[in-house]
Amino acid sequence: MDIRKGTVVRSTAGHDKGELLLVVGFESNMALICDGRQRPLERPKKKNPKHIQATSYELTQDEIATNRRLKKALFHLEHDN
Repeated sequence: MDIRKGTVVRSTAGHDKGELLLVVGFESNMALICDGRQRPLERPKKKNPKHIQATSYELTQDEIATNRRLKKALFHLEHDN
């Protein structure tokens, strides 16, 4: 599955293993990810693309406008399945 900006991914390694995260960009062959809590939109984490797995979900610009909306959208995806 293709990983691009706006894709919801699941971490497969690291302290955030198993969590849903949002890809907000790319820098130096690393994915920039956020979750709205420990990693807000203003301070994304660099993560090796080998350590994330794409899901079939993508979030809209409206859903990622603020950390609160991002956190809420990821929570609903995690708990609706």
